[in-house]
Amino acid sequence: MHDHPADAQYMKELKGNAPDMVSAFLAFDKAVFSKKTGDLDLLVRELIAIDVAVTTQCPFCIEDHAKRAVAGEAFKADVAEAVMVATALRVGGGVTHG
Repeated sequence: MHDHPADAQYMKELKGNAPDMVSAFLAFDKAVFSKKTGDLDLLVRELIAIDVAVTTQCPFCIEDHAKRAVAGEAFKADVAEAVMVATALRVGGGVTHG
């Protein structure tokens, strides 16, 4: 996974070339992370998002969801624990397939 800040510019291109699909994705994302949606607390969903982002190694998602979790009153230790849960699963996959 590479991490180049300039990569964020491609979202504009994506939106320009597939506006309906991008709008649908953004609406879905907004619904998933709405305080009014679902039975799981929003903070729990943000911690799950951190786990998935660490597993998929998306630096943009890791940063965004970690900031949202802390803004949602997660302690930095909670974020660190979420990161370690994701790390355990990634490493576990390597061990079991090894």
